[in-house]
Parts: sequence; C-alpha cells; structure tokens
Amino acid sequence: MSLWIPITIAAAGFQTVRFMLQKSLSSVKLSAAGATFARFAYSLPLAVVGLVVAIQVTGLSLPDLSARFWVFAIIGGTSQILATICVVALFKQRNFAVGITFKKTEVIQTAIVGFVVLGDQVSTGALGAIVVGLLAVLLLSKTPEGDGAWWQHLTNRASRLGLGSGVLFAFSSVSYRGASLELGDIDAWFRALVTLTAVVTFQFVSMGIWLLWRDRAELRAVWNTRRTGVFVGLTSLCGSFCWFFAFTLQNAAYVKALGQVELLLSLLASTLFFREVITRREIAGMLLLGASILALVLSI
Repeated sequence: MSLWIPITIAAAGFQTVRFMLQKSLSSVKLSAAGATFARFAYSLPLAVVGLVVAIQVTGLSLPDLSARFWVFAIIGGTSQILATICVVALFKQRNFAVGITFKKTEVIQTAIVGFVVLGDQVSTGALGAIVVGLLAVLLLSKTPEGDGAWWQHLTNRASRLGLGSGVLFAFSSVSYRGASLELGDIDAWFRALVTLTAVVTFQFVSMGIWLLWRDRAELRAVWNTRRTGVFVGLTSLCGSFCWFFAFTLQNAAYVKALGQVELLLSLLASTLFFREVITRREIAGMLLLGASILALVLSI
C-alpha cells in the first residue's frame, strides 16, 4: 500500500475526532469562538515542541520567513479562524454529519476561487461535478422542520454558515500553499511543519488578543475545559500535519478524493456518538455531494 493512503485516512480520522470534540465543547461549555480558540491554544505548544525537536534531531535550520510568507500565513490563518467558527456555529443549527458535509463544499469552492483569482481553467467534467454539488446543497439547505419551497431556505443561517465556511477554507488552502512555497527548496515535511507552526502562532496570538479584549470570561472557560481542549489541540495538529504530508507524497486531487472518507466517519459519529437522527433527504444530499466532490477532484 502506498504511504499516502493510510496518511490521508489518518488525517480524515483526526479531523473528524477534532470536530466531534469541538462540537461537544461548543454545545455545553464554550461559544463557537471559544471552541475555535481551544484548537489553537492547545495545539501551539505541541507544534513548537515538534519544530524544536525536528531541528535538533535533523540539524536543519529555520528558513527565512519573508514578508510575503507572513502575508500568506496571515490571510490563511484568518480565513481558517473564521471558517472554523462558522463550522462550530453550524453544529448548533444542524446535526454533525450534515455540518461536515456543508464544510466539504470547500472542495467545490476551491475550484471556483482558483478560476476567479488565479485564472485556472475548469474542465467540462469539473463543471458538471459543480452543478451536481449545487443540487446536493439544495437538498441540504432545507432544515428538517422547515416549510415552504426549497429556494426559501438557501439563505437560512445553516446554509450561510456552511457555504461561508467552504469559501473561507478555500481561501485558507490557497494561502497556505502560497506560504509554503515561499520557504524555498527544503524538505517538504519540514516546510509543512514550519508553515503550520507559524500559522498556529498567529492564530493563537490574534484570537487571544481579541478574546482578551471582548470576552475574557471565554478565555477562562477555555482553560477550564483544558482536559478536553488538550485533545482538540492534539487531533488538530496531527490532522493538519497529515494533510500536508499526504500532499507531498501524492497528487492533491487523489488525496482530496480519498479524504472524502470523512463523510462516512462523520455519519457514524453523528448516529453513534451524538445519537442524532438523519433524514432520508439529508442522507441523499450527503451522498450526492460526496459523489460530486469525488467527480470534481478526479477531473482536475
């Protein structure tokens, strides 16, 4: 078995567990912003220790972090903060599996953002996959208890949060790639680790200052939930590193395609751990969206 396959599956698994922990924190103890900050607060020490150990063991030196690197890192880090807040807030509106599916529109929207910003061409097959994905979003946009025509539900809070998180995650992915490329010709795994540590540092400092200014009680709540928060940080760090590592070993399209296993993992989490009921329409929408994402990444 190629190494990138188990690494990608591990990344999807870590990410699913991390969102499960954040959902639990947000539903009983923390706000969406607090649950998001917990991810960065408890992953930063692990990232710094990992980078220091890597430098000591390998003898590699820290590369120069240019102004362009920090511009990309700040844009990506800010986009990811806002996107994660949207996802955690979405969990309060819809069940866990549907929330993760909405987040997965990131793959479709990355193709759109790439075309608009970078001029990347979209093939006929990719365009067809995007259309199928939009149909799936129509199925998921209506809440289970909602009444009225489907188009009346495209602007509800759940839809806005889900689609908004997809756009923000798309911008963060592009920015992270840009930051990594600014580090020059060094080992891919080390480039990923340096970029990850720099981004998490920015996210911790920026969110910490904001919460210190606007909601100090939430900072105390993050500390009080440290027993769970530590695992949020650990799964976040492991998941992020696995995604970067997988992208260095295999074409990103194949990695993203295999990463859709997260949809199945989130469905299991939704039913087995959160005891949530998923309607047949929601299952159909998730399957249709998963199929469209798979078709899109395979046609790139």
